[in-house]
Amino acid sequence: MSQIIAVLNFEEGYVEAPYLDTQGYPTVAGGIRIGPKGASLSNYVFRVPRAAGDVWKQCIVENKLQEMQARPAIALALQQCNSARSDVLCSMAYQLGVDGLSLFKDMLGAVARADFSDAANAMLNSLWAHQTPGRARRHAEVIRSGTWDVYRGLL
Repeated sequence: MSQIIAVLNFEEGYVEAPYLDTQGYPTVAGGIRIGPKGASLSNYVFRVPRAAGDVWKQCIVENKLQEMQARPAIALALQQCNSARSDVLCSMAYQLGVDGLSLFKDMLGAVARADFSDAANAMLNSLWAHQTPGRARRHAEVIRSGTWDVYRGLL
């Protein structure tokens, strides 16, 4: 069963009020960009309750999945994924965009071969893993194990 919304809320952090993300984009509800880089937060005077943010995120995830299925390398990898592994690829697409996910050629190839240990190692041997080490370690473990065990007690 998919845990993508819970994972995104954990990894992105859920904040009802608009805030600036680490790159300076106005953002709300755990990683949903709502404006251009550098825009003043005074332009955004609303809150997004958790239930509404979760529905919004689910719509974003569904669109990401459609984009992912249109990319042959990602689609092949998804065919080898159980729900937990698929959620990790969706989380990466949410964070990095589908274009960013598609750059993980070694990882995607390993997943497509069902070599999940090699896929996890490829994830950890990336700039992304240096930039978001905790998330990368957790995601790599889910890819390696096919379970949510690493998130037990966190979600």
